[in-house]
Amino acid sequence: MNDQDLLEIAIKAAIAGGIEILDVYGHDFNVEFKEDRSPLTLADKRSHEAICEILEETGLPILSEEGKSIPFETRKNWKRFWMVDPLDGTKEFVKRNGEFTVNIALIDENRAEIGVIYVPVSGWLYFASESTGAMKTLVSGNEKDTIEKLITTANKLPGNDFNSRLIVVCSRSHMSNETSDYIQRLRDSGHDLDFVSIGSSLKMCLVAEGKAHIYPRFGPTMEWDTAAGQAIVEKSGGKVLKTDSPEQVRYNKADLLNPWFIASRIISKTPAQ
Repeated sequence: MNDQDLLEIAIKAAIAGGIEILDVYGHDFNVEFKEDRSPLTLADKRSHEAICEILEETGLPILSEEGKSIPFETRKNWKRFWMVDPLDGTKEFVKRNGEFTVNIALIDENRAEIGVIYVPVSGWLYFASESTGAMKTLVSGNEKDTIEKLITTANKLPGNDFNSRLIVVCSRSHMSNETSDYIQRLRDSGHDLDFVSIGSSLKMCLVAEGKAHIYPRFGPTMEWDTAAGQAIVEKSGGKVLKTDSPEQVRYNKADLLNPWFIASRIISKTPAQ
């Protein structure tokens, strides 16, 4: 399969996962808790199953948050594989604020090369590949809207609605002292900034769109939280770099915990990190 075929399958899988999520979202549901006290719902499980059923058509391995118990000794030999978060932002799902997503990325040689983020409540679909660049479109639910049509009618990112003020986007549910300190350093370096809080990988989407200039993450995230978003940010002309070195965030490490990172677009002034 070529990258266009893989992108189409990833989009199909993300939408299928979103359908399962919305079916649960529209009813009462129970919340379980994992060992790390993060929430888990039936929507996570059903989305995972729907996505994996479709991605398995490609014959590539799948590493999903809900099926993550694959030893490094096995996956270290994977050249290309799918990285999946079937429901990113479960806390936002439980709060019923709509700020949750389905994330699917194709990892190639430890880099996120294809990214798909679907927002089930709004229907917005973000995707990126080497051939398409970063794109955004609306999934209407019309059966005539084929995957091919969604791709060909999507809008290129970033958009044209840049703001002259520096827009910093941070997590709605996970704000750390280090993040607050970084934002203060931005202010101290002379930036006139605005601040936006939003859940899940929507923070990466705002950076890719140009609606936010910088997303600092001085706190824990897992590889499946960021891979799809990183592909979309980078294909839109942005960067996702470690906070302690000018290195791109990479994937399929022995420890699936991400380093601290900053996703950003070009700005005229930057504070010391």
